[in-house]
Formats: sequence, structure tokens, C-alpha cells
Amino acid sequence: MVTGRNLRRVVSLTLGAALITGTASAQASRDIRPHASLPTSVGAGERVIDLPLRGGDHQRVLFSAPARPRGTIVMLPGGAGDVGLGRRGDVQHDENFVVRTRALWNSHGYAVLIPDTVDRANLRGLRSSRAYARLVSGLVDFAHRQIAGPVFLLGTSQGSIAAMNGAAHAAPGSIAGVVLTESVSVMGGSGETVFDAEPQRVRAPALIVANRDDRCNVAPPQAAQRIAAAMTGSQNVRVLTVSGGTTRSPKDCGSLTPHGYFGIEGQVVAAIGKWMDAHG
Repeated sequence: MVTGRNLRRVVSLTLGAALITGTASAQASRDIRPHASLPTSVGAGERVIDLPLRGGDHQRVLFSAPARPRGTIVMLPGGAGDVGLGRRGDVQHDENFVVRTRALWNSHGYAVLIPDTVDRANLRGLRSSRAYARLVSGLVDFAHRQIAGPVFLLGTSQGSIAAMNGAAHAAPGSIAGVVLTESVSVMGGSGETVFDAEPQRVRAPALIVANRDDRCNVAPPQAAQRIAAAMTGSQNVRVLTVSGGTTRSPKDCGSLTPHGYFGIEGQVVAAIGKWMDAHG
């Protein structure tokens, strides 16, 4: 449920997102406390970083990278967006596709940046807002400052709304492409879909992944072509259809189902990675 408190919190955070962007580096040098963004090591190749935001809040992110990354993927989880990322790297909600596959992406040569929500805020209904697009832009800029190479946006389920929105408002040349997986395209409880995130404004190359065995009622695989058709501003939009997966979650929209590519993660990551390699 999206509460007024959550809405105010997310808007406040996104208005402060300029503090982590290069376009506001002078302001950031005055406002960011020297120790605020020091990383916590959580194991080989992984760091937890608290990015300072205006008003004293922090955006916590998990950054996982191979030894020689060829690029970075800003991963935008589905559901409420809360992954429960602890200071020491423990992840309470690690079943989401973009969270549980980070080692696979690293093995393919990509670093991943996974943001948590702040103070357990619920992002349902907020991902298509201009304010949230500014936060995604801040994450993209931060990713560019970590390593050289292209930056991609990748969202899954509800997170695809955030990825579409971020791509629609990305600075020219800031992202190499956007990947939308099992996108929410039918109105449900969150009150928003990828069509609310201004798909016509996306200019970057786009890949839309749809699992023909997905039974999630708000993310029908047959809507992939309609999503692609709505992205009229991009000259390079492709639909990738996959199949398979097994079900362990009790609901069809759960992470451990064909909706979350459970059981076919390697196949899906390899196919998306091949597309990224061609656009990086």
C-alpha cells in the first residue's frame, strides 16, 4: 500500500538525488559528509554503499563487480522495491530475479548496482513519477563514476516501470540501453504500468523480454509487442521471447515462478548479456 508518508519520503529522496549526480558535484562536495559514502566490504567483489541524500537520509546500494567489468547494470527490483539490504551485505529479500542473479551477471562480465528503498518505503505507484526518474538518473551517474564502460538499466516486473521511466528521462548518452523483463503492462494494485512511464520518450536501444510461460495477470507475455510499439522514440527496440521455468512461489507473480525466470536464470542472463555485449 502506498501511504502519504511513503510518497513524501520518496519525493524528498528523489529531490535530493542531485547530490549523487555529476551535474551537482559542486553542491555535493559541500553537502556530502566525508565518511557518509564509505563502502562496507561484504565479500569478494561486493560492497554496500550508503549514498547521502538531502535531509540526512541515505540511499543504500549493493555494488557487485567482477575483476574486470565491461560495464554496469543498474538493477531495479520488482514488488515493493524493498530488498532489505543490511549494512554488512545481508539481503532479507533476495528472491527477486535481479537480486539473486547478480553472480551470473558478474560471471558474464558486468557489474551490478542494486538500490534498496529508504526506510522500507513502498515504491508501488511511485516508479512512473518524474521524481523517481531523477533518482534513477542519480544512480546511473554514480555507476559511471565507479567503473569505465557502458551503463544499462534493467527492471523486472514492477521494476520495469522504473527502468522505462529512467530511460525516458535519461540524459543523452548516459545509458547504453534499457532492458524490460516481464513488465507490468496491465493495471493492478500499484496503479501504474510501463505505459505510464512515457515510453515514447525513450531514445536508447531497448530489449523487452517476455516468457511465454508467465502466468502473472499484470504482466502478460503477449503485451511485449504492444510495449515495443509504444517506444516510438527509439530506433532500436527488440522483443526477446523465452520459455520455461518452474513454480515455487504461491502466486503467479512471485519471484520463484516463470514470471521471475526461476530455473532458467542462466538461459535468460546469457541471452540478455549477448544483447548488451552488442550495444555496449
